[in-house]
Amino acid sequence: MKCPKCLNIDTKVVDSRPVEEAGAIRRRRECEKCNFRFSTYEQIEILGLAVVKRDGTKQPYVRDKLERGLRRAFEKRDMTDYKFRKVVSEIEQEIQKKAGGGEIASVHIGEIIMKVIRKVDKVAYIRFASVYRQFEDIREFKEEILKL
Repeated sequence: MKCPKCLNIDTKVVDSRPVEEAGAIRRRRECEKCNFRFSTYEQIEILGLAVVKRDGTKQPYVRDKLERGLRRAFEKRDMTDYKFRKVVSEIEQEIQKKAGGGEIASVHIGEIIMKVIRKVDKVAYIRFASVYRQFEDIREFKEEILKL
């Protein structure tokens, strides 16, 4: 791991600990050249998973797509980086559980996302659901809000 201050490639791990419920490990590092201390996070990466789209085409799973959609839903909401990483981790764990044979339908991913964010933030849930379910008018918003 390169030092962010002096770009030296020799750094040592000073401390490692799991990030609670986020499926990640936080490592405290120190540069052996300038003694600058910094933290890194390691998390599980889903590899080899294919997402089956509504039209039947397959695409590789891309975490960035999930994060972009969630960031839009949580925009201007009270969401810390830690809480956001925890939500992403929970969603990915559910995806891995449901992805039998290395494939999962995009509709299943959408339902998993809605189930998780509904528990975290109702406004973000409605935002995501409105795009995911393609609400056409205010009546559909109202129906979904009443379900909450």
